[in-house]
Amino acid sequence: MPDSSRFTLISGLVAWFAICFVAAAIGAAASLQAGSFYAQLIRPDWSPPAAVFGPVWTILYAMMAIAAWLVWRDREHRWARVALLIFLIQLILNTLWSWLFFGWFRGGLAFLDILLLWTLIVLTLVAFWRIKPLAGALLVPYLLWVTFASALNYSIWQLNPALLA
Repeated sequence: MPDSSRFTLISGLVAWFAICFVAAAIGAAASLQAGSFYAQLIRPDWSPPAAVFGPVWTILYAMMAIAAWLVWRDREHRWARVALLIFLIQLILNTLWSWLFFGWFRGGLAFLDILLLWTLIVLTLVAFWRIKPLAGALLVPYLLWVTFASALNYSIWQLNPALLA
């Protein structure tokens, strides 16, 4: 492989990691004071401790970055641009969720956001899978986690109407 090609591949990987982790950081900014807020919420018994979320999301964002990079590597594929656009839109909705739930205490809007996010993750997963099956497979844990998070969002919202509009 020529050095310029290797450089392009490595630069692309770094860029996708940067995109995903900048989105994560923007979402995390809404969660800086979330610990005390989350502690006062009535949560279902099956709700994980707050300490679980950071490590899980770190792994998921890394897997998302690698998946996007794999599709980006096949950017000559006729659906790659569309797939990556859908990926970026879902990433925006992912980031927005933290602000809706933890920053602005809008449980209903956060639930609507996460339902739209879930739909776009499914579309992204299918699109990625068609281009590069491994890229789609890397998004399966993300879809499963957001499925769980959707149920958790709904439950917490319903249990805390005074705190989450």
